[in-house]
Amino acid sequence: MYNLAEDPYASIVELSKAFRDKKILPSQVMAAQLARIEALEPKLGSFQAVYSETALNAAKAADDDFANDRSRGPFHGIPFALKDLYELEGHITTCGSYEMLERVSQKTGTVTRRLLEGGGIVIGKTKSVEFGLGAWGTNLHMGTPWNPWDLENQRVPGGSSSGSGVAVASGMAMCATGSDTGGSVRLPAAYCGLVGLKVSKKCIPTDGIMTLSKTLDTPGPITRSTADLALMFSIMLGLDGPHIGTDISHGSGLFGVEMEIFKGLKLGVLDDEERAFCTADVLESFDSALKILSALGADLKVFKSPIAYDEMADLNGAITMYEGYHNHRAYYDDPNKIMDPNVKKRMFTGRALSAQSHAERIEKRQGDQAVFQAAFSGFDALLTPTILQPAIKLSDVDEDKNPGHFTRPFNYIDMCALSLPTAYSAEGLPTSIQIVLPAGQEGFAVKMGSALEAALGISVRPKL
Repeated sequence: MYNLAEDPYASIVELSKAFRDKKILPSQVMAAQLARIEALEPKLGSFQAVYSETALNAAKAADDDFANDRSRGPFHGIPFALKDLYELEGHITTCGSYEMLERVSQKTGTVTRRLLEGGGIVIGKTKSVEFGLGAWGTNLHMGTPWNPWDLENQRVPGGSSSGSGVAVASGMAMCATGSDTGGSVRLPAAYCGLVGLKVSKKCIPTDGIMTLSKTLDTPGPITRSTADLALMFSIMLGLDGPHIGTDISHGSGLFGVEMEIFKGLKLGVLDDEERAFCTADVLESFDSALKILSALGADLKVFKSPIAYDEMADLNGAITMYEGYHNHRAYYDDPNKIMDPNVKKRMFTGRALSAQSHAERIEKRQGDQAVFQAAFSGFDALLTPTILQPAIKLSDVDEDKNPGHFTRPFNYIDMCALSLPTAYSAEGLPTSIQIVLPAGQEGFAVKMGSALEAALGISVRPKL
């Protein structure tokens, strides 16, 4: 007999309603989550820390709240994982670094506080690439999480929010936070078959999240569905819990699936030059999604970027590495500190850049944003694959290459972007489409994603 409380892939929106209707208890869900972590974590290695006792105690307190009709809103009682770049007062935040294994956070940041005040329960901290500087998801000293879509061959989880992607995809976490400087929410989501949202710079505060690049860093949610993402995103925005609950119950706001939403929209798609970067299976699933969008009434037109995506990706990388090095140079300049050599090499690329060249890049970025926006005029959104190929084997990774060809440009231009699972490759690995809109249109991106998700009907899970 089906038991929602023990379903590791249950929707957090469904759990929220079941808590409110007193059909299941948060402590039942938490106990099942902790049992799944105990069973799978030794293989998958997605968590830096698991707060078993405090999480279960918090869930029992939530039981009492629901029994006495003291719900804080639709996120109350929901277990979530926190990327280990997010500060949590009184808890260790390593930022993915061996050198910070004993570093205790002094303050909780705004996003984490909002999730907690909404009644969410932190189940643990998830692994990250050291200081968030890496797109494959590797970490030589702290461990690389195992992508759950292939239990025989270790494949990349995507980075830098590697542990969050693996935890959510494997059902060890119902949802998780990530941070995105060049793709660090969207890449783990894409490689792990999840939904991830990269917000524009001014959308959500970044205080209490380790700074890699003050120019580019953004927080974001990683979930298994757009409805779950809408809930987590709403809480991260700081929206009122009861108001979110009303939207959920009425199927309004971000929680309504409008299949008519694409009618008449002009959507930009890849030109042949950009398509050549992708593998055949990625293009096949991308083109299948485009056919669905066309059938739903979208007007698909080739969008020729005025600045090559690889050029914008490189400029984004240079800004990230320059600012990352200057934020964390005390660790990388000290030869006695044990730092990930792959990350150190990237940081030292930033060390080699001058302050003048950085200032010129920042100025160029402003000009490039205006140029890109002018070319985008007349389009409602852009569509690209999120990744160039499905998750590769860890043994095939070239750390000198970055898989963020289609993700980094939109941090550079400062647009919002939703990563959504599409079809599966011949090897049964996820592919993903990216929906890109102007800054401030995150809600529209989520609504577009909800409609496309419904049309695609993807429901495959890793075989664990």
